[in-house]
Amino acid sequence: MTLRIEVRIADQRLDLLDGDTRIRTYQVSTAAKGPGERAGSYCTPRGHHRIRAKVGAGLPLGAVLRGRRPTGEICDDATWRAAPDRDWILTRILWLCGEEPGVNRGGDIDTFRRYVYIHGTPDAVELGRPGSRGCVRMRNRDVVELFDLVGAGTKVLIRG
Repeated sequence: MTLRIEVRIADQRLDLLDGDTRIRTYQVSTAAKGPGERAGSYCTPRGHHRIRAKVGAGLPLGAVLRGRRPTGEICDDATWRAAPDRDWILTRILWLCGEEPGVNRGGDIDTFRRYVYIHGTPDAVELGRPGSRGCVRMRNRDVVELFDLVGAGTKVLIRG
């Protein structure tokens, strides 16, 4: 099995593929500011990436991560309602690394140094439309499923 991920910004969709066969499709939310690679842009970077690191194995659904470490908090609807503008990173992190020097790797366009992830988001957050600060947000149950299916090094293509 040769798994790879394709994120389609235009469709707000993440596909898990085995070769050319789609085996899972998930609704996501990419950057509210659209596609882009520059540091500080809060845009979702395009191009070829890979999963550099997986963070959060075994954490419960809704576990809050800050600086890639669990805080001990669990985000439920009441917690989210108290701070809806917080950039919630929940449950699991798939930390992306750009594979294309001059496109998404190196200098001020480096996906890894920008801390761009595929991660869980509160259940109350609307998916299927742009809304993140650059990352790819998923439902918590979906990100757990994806996390368990892929490994570090899995290829990720993000299309505009």
